[in-house]
Amino acid sequence: MSLDVGDLLLQTVPFARTLGITFDSAADGRAVCRLPDRSDLHNHVGGPHAGALFTLAESASGAAMLTAFGDQLNRAVPLATASTVRYLKLAKGEIVASARLLAAREEVVGRLDAGERPEFDVEVEVRNEEGTVVATLTVSWTLRPSR
Repeated sequence: MSLDVGDLLLQTVPFARTLGITFDSAADGRAVCRLPDRSDLHNHVGGPHAGALFTLAESASGAAMLTAFGDQLNRAVPLATASTVRYLKLAKGEIVASARLLAAREEVVGRLDAGERPEFDVEVEVRNEEGTVVATLTVSWTLRPSR
């Protein structure tokens, strides 16, 4: 696929640009992105604000989703429908989110072909610069057929 997923997300989600999120990789239902260590993103205990961590993880999930289903954008709109987040440790320094699609592409596209509105999950691990998992997130997505 010739779609540059990182560029697409940064063009269509201005808040991710505001936070300074960058994309390391996005392919085959997986994506990795980074949040810089900036004092204007910190909370009252000196780490990235929970909202910044969530946005990083949700951006990674969207990139992973688009690597699998970006070719379906002409007939369906991807929408996040729910998410579950667990903040495990205080995050410090540059933060990296790694996302992976938990569904089989063929099954999701098959359901879309059948006229259904498929739902599927993307799992994300958020790590600090030492590699320690500081948060986990599961984002539920749907492909809403275009009208």
